[in-house]
Amino acid sequence: MSEDWMTQQPVVTLLSDFGDRDVYVGVIKGVIAQINSQITVVDLTHQIPPQDIAAARFSLMNAYLYFPVGTVHVAVVDPGVGSRRRAIAVEFAQGFLVGPDNGIFSGVLSQSPAIRAVELTNLNYWRTGQPSKTFHGRDIFAPVGANLASGVPFKQLGQEIDKASLVKLDIDECKQTTTGVLGCIQYIDHFGNLISNIPGSYVEGKTWSVQAAGLSIPGCETYSNVKLGEAIALVGSHGWIEIAINSGNAHSQLQLNLEGALQVLFF
Repeated sequence: MSEDWMTQQPVVTLLSDFGDRDVYVGVIKGVIAQINSQITVVDLTHQIPPQDIAAARFSLMNAYLYFPVGTVHVAVVDPGVGSRRRAIAVEFAQGFLVGPDNGIFSGVLSQSPAIRAVELTNLNYWRTGQPSKTFHGRDIFAPVGANLASGVPFKQLGQEIDKASLVKLDIDECKQTTTGVLGCIQYIDHFGNLISNIPGSYVEGKTWSVQAAGLSIPGCETYSNVKLGEAIALVGSHGWIEIAINSGNAHSQLQLNLEGALQVLFF
């Protein structure tokens, strides 16, 4: 990674399942400000469904490219907090990832592989040497992220670990067939759109449809290509093929859930 990023205003992003009802997010920002009040903190989202590592994986994977090189991404969806799961930091081409080793970073790293990784064993960069068993976001991840963004060398954060040992989520990859592509639903957004694991590049320049939930859904370019209330398949702004309902909620209407199978057909 170029050293030029160190001369830029430091940026830390936050992603969690903490919601906005409690003070958890504010406390994390306070910890960061205590270390360096000049850091720009960006909330990616704190509305990840509780303990939903797959949703966190997808969200971070589709956000990191929009930030400057050197950005530190702190992600805390951590059902294993306080257990033997590792607390880690990962360096990759675009910046750094800080959080639990539970697969939350596997989407990013599938697109931009890890350069090196460490287990966060250096207590000098924690908020306290006796962290809470339930709030590593406050006591480990936020302070490590702030110190890293402030210029602390990556290798000082802890013990280097084998990149190949990082946990990956068991999400099947799409598979090309003689007639199309087999895939599944990997994320459901706020609008109820069913976002698949099939990249939009598969359908460029083709006439296509999606088979799912017993329906044949036409592949189009915009939501308005079908009538109100009708199902449509298209490539979303995130670059993945999705199923939507024009002015409706595909999740509730089609009853297709996470990891539900679908098939893109060419004709």
